[in-house]
Amino acid sequence: MGDSLITIIAIFLAAILMFVVPLMSLSERTDDISQLAVQTAVTEFVDKVKTTGKLTTDDYDKFLTTITATGNSFDVELVVHQLDENPSEKVTEAEQTKIGENLYYDKYTTQIEEELADHGKIRLKEGDIFTATVKNTNMTIAQTLRNFFYMISGNDTYQIAGQHTGIVAVNGSN
Repeated sequence: MGDSLITIIAIFLAAILMFVVPLMSLSERTDDISQLAVQTAVTEFVDKVKTTGKLTTDDYDKFLTTITATGNSFDVELVVHQLDENPSEKVTEAEQTKIGENLYYDKYTTQIEEELADHGKIRLKEGDIFTATVKNTNMTIAQTLRNFFYMISGNDTYQIAGQHTGIVAVNGSN
């Protein structure tokens, strides 16, 4: 009886070592590759917007296609902090020709998507700040296996994410 129990335990441990450990390693590697691809796509997207001074529907669609090519679904958050030069009675000593202080107003994802749908592009001006944040919304295989074997709770955590911010360097042209 004792030898049978030890044999069963040994077979069970061997099965775990032969199948589960490589599967977890491979799924973690897949998530790492997806993470790298998403971060690269976010960086390239924001850098293109900040160097051209405009956000177009084509660029946004290509960006979405690139990140969804990883096989995951994502929550994309875009923020544009637009520089609004607000004239007032204040004068700074650094620049005597300019009256007033610079203020920013924000546009968020839904507002940006509506404007892109209506006009096809958003022109930005020098000094505007553009931010893109991406987080996966689905459970990856690595997350599922980790939750099963380690009993980690919290299905709302994300595994794959990317964020990049840039200051627009030029005024957007037609």
